Amino acid sequence: MTVITTAIIIGCGQRGSIYGDFALDYPSRMNVVAVAEPIRRRRLKFKERFGINENMAFKDWRSLAMLGKVADVAIITTQDQMHKEPAIAFAQQGYHILLEKPMAVDENDCNEIASACEENKVIGTVCHVLRYFPPCIKIKELISSGEIGDIVSINHCENIGYWHFAHSFVRGNWRNRDMSTFSLLAKCCHDIDLIMFWMGGVKCTSVQSFGGLYHFKKDKKPKHASDRCLDCPVEQTCPYSAKKIYLEQSSGYPHWPMSVVCDIEDHPGGYHQALTEALEHSNYGKCVYGECDNDVCDHQTVNMEFETGATAVMTMSAFTMELSRRETRICGTLGEIRWDGGATSAIIVHKFATRDTKEVFPDAILPKGCRMTRHAGADFFLMDSFIKAVVSGDNSLVLSDMRESLNSHKLVFAAERSRIKKTIESLS
Repeated sequence: MTVITTAIIIGCGQRGSIYGDFALDYPSRMNVVAVAEPIRRRRLKFKERFGINENMAFKDWRSLAMLGKVADVAIITTQDQMHKEPAIAFAQQGYHILLEKPMAVDENDCNEIASACEENKVIGTVCHVLRYFPPCIKIKELISSGEIGDIVSINHCENIGYWHFAHSFVRGNWRNRDMSTFSLLAKCCHDIDLIMFWMGGVKCTSVQSFGGLYHFKKDKKPKHASDRCLDCPVEQTCPYSAKKIYLEQSSGYPHWPMSVVCDIEDHPGGYHQALTEALEHSNYGKCVYGECDNDVCDHQTVNMEFETGATAVMTMSAFTMELSRRETRICGTLGEIRWDGGATSAIIVHKFATRDTKEVFPDAILPKGCRMTRHAGADFFLMDSFIKAVVSGDNSLVLSDMRESLNSHKLVFAAERSRIKKTIESLS
């Protein structure tokens, strides 16, 4: 007999919706029984979507917590700075915790979250979906099989995409360190975690980082540019034009990234008019050059040294055509692995001894009809593993527990200290 895992969702945004989809696809395995979300229209949308009782949809997660334990798991997908309190509170009540990355924006807070899960003997995992991304799993299998010998170096690039960076890290929720956190933690904590996953438990002993805010600032503003895009005389020649990014991509209904700017579908003038009005008044219509109070890095490089003497370099860049597409080269003593970041791309394996080159493809298959198709189904594989771990009580079924996530987060915090202080940070 299948056990139905009950869940509460804290934060009814995009990620909460995606993880909640598991309950819609597999109602015999998971049921969402309560939500907490301060924005009324989002709260009501989730209430209707999951068939939640009126008295189980809350404006504040604290009101839900006052009920005591009402479900098996808590899915926490609030804004980055709002992770610590609900994660600890619900762990203390005995909920198993699925926590959106990053764990928290402060290293001590990350420590406290991991300790709360361990002390209360609950299963806790951070949503490092790259560990569940089929190509990344296949690369891990190739490394573990000894196909390329011992790892000597890894070069990994996170290509954010020029307009994606402008949307999220110049105009959007992650633009300002005090409002959210630094961009390496917000965007690349799972890339650092992925490198640690591939290294297979080999400890990183030191880290060094360089980077900064190079382009999106006042002194780069084009001559004659105005403060907003919709009335800017140089808008047509600007790659970061809000008109290009939002209005010209709009299909007439809310979807990302337009849904972040405006998710109102019942505007009397139609969605296009609602979106235009949002661009006239919100941050998303502002010039990216010095008008958005953004201060996070638009490029950064992290150099890592491991206890074996192996090294890794992770590069984050806003200035790419590809959108959130990674590029990886792993060099071993017996061969080399190359991957262009594509979900269905061939993973290229070179063998030095035979001089052979072969193409290997991911073989994780998403179940038919599953709506969790982003990241080639990595969101599904994450949820599937988490629910199996909860039902069985076997924490090893998730690919990273809170302690592993804490260790990779510590590396990210150390990298940022290195960038600011211009030091090499020891992790011993």
